[in-house]
Amino acid sequence: MNNSVVLVAAALVLAAGTFAFRLAGPLLRDRVTFPPRVERLMESASVVLLAALVATTALTEGHGPAGIARVAGVAVAGVLAWRRVPFLVIVLAAAGVTAGLRLLGVP
Repeated sequence: MNNSVVLVAAALVLAAGTFAFRLAGPLLRDRVTFPPRVERLMESASVVLLAALVATTALTEGHGPAGIARVAGVAVAGVLAWRRVPFLVIVLAAAGVTAGLRLLGVP
C-alpha cells in the first residue's frame, strides 16, 4: 500500500473518531447522570487542567525556561482577567508587555 493512502486513511479514521467522540456528549447528556460530588470534581479538574496548561505554556519553551518577558506578559494577562477586563484588552496588554520587555533586551 502506498504511504500516502495509509496516511489519508489514518487521518480519516481519526477525524471520524473525533467527530463521534464530540457528538457523544450532546447525545448522551440526558441519559448519563453523575452524582453532584462527581460533577463538582469534574469542574475542579477542568480548572486545574487549564491552569497547568497556562503554567506550562508560560514558563517553558522547548525543553528549557521561557524567559522573564513571557512570564511577565502572562502575569499581566492573569491580573487583567481577574479584574474582568475585556478579552481584547487582555491580549493586547499581554502582548505589549512581552514585546516591550523583549525590545528592552529582557529574555
